[in-house]
Amino acid sequence: MKIKEIMNDEVILIQENEQVNRARNLMLKHGINKVLVVDRDENPIGIVTSKDLTHKLRGNGPTWKRRPIDTIAIRRVMSNGLITIDADQDLKDAVETMIHNKISSLPVIDEEGLAGIITKTDLMKFYASKFQNRWKVTDLMTKDVITVNENHTITHVINVMEEHNIYGVVVMFDSEIAGIITPANISFAKVDDPETGVSVERVYFIRQGAEGGDKRKARDISMLTAGDIMNQDFITINQNEDAVEAAKLMNNSEISHIPVVENEDLVGIITRTDIIKGIQ
Repeated sequence: MKIKEIMNDEVILIQENEQVNRARNLMLKHGINKVLVVDRDENPIGIVTSKDLTHKLRGNGPTWKRRPIDTIAIRRVMSNGLITIDADQDLKDAVETMIHNKISSLPVIDEEGLAGIITKTDLMKFYASKFQNRWKVTDLMTKDVITVNENHTITHVINVMEEHNIYGVVVMFDSEIAGIITPANISFAKVDDPETGVSVERVYFIRQGAEGGDKRKARDISMLTAGDIMNQDFITINQNEDAVEAAKLMNNSEISHIPVVENEDLVGIITRTDIIKGIQ
């Protein structure tokens, strides 16, 4: 099947000189987690996703990164090096391109220019309609699940996601699943601090100096924790279910990750990326 047969021909666009709050509002309004960035002539030049916004919430680095995130220009946070795909290419080409480049969408180009966009959600809908009884959840799921506990700070959660190059983590309370966090949970969380955009508290501690004696140090600690922002209304699935059921659950609930359980124990996680691999 050709990409043009399942792509979306309505693409949400934003100008590169607009501010992040405009992108966030568009994402919330349209129920999406990415917008395409264009120049003055409406040529696509980049894309901004909820993950891009999550990364900038750490507040480290140059001065512009430490400003309230909503006032930052889109061009500062967008992903450059835009990868596109031709409307007449096969769906498998889209799957391979997304997986190889670790991206979740591709602007689609035809002879007239920008024709639409294809996303992992589009590919999952195709999978759900064509691959009944092909794979079980256990065949496609990721078995090495990255977890955090509910008291971990938002900074730690972001660092874990970036260290492992993942888009979601399961939050545990003792040995039970307490919730799940994706970039959208972080990007759209309520943030209050006027300097960094993240709620912080200054904590003082004592450290022994090189020449003896104690030195009083201060550190700003994020007040947001995994427990504050996690999605507690999570869905689980049994590892022996048809993977099509996982695809349908994600599509119907507009989620991207489902913890996989066996006898209530966490044994894996299945994501949109895992499912679209089943198309190859």
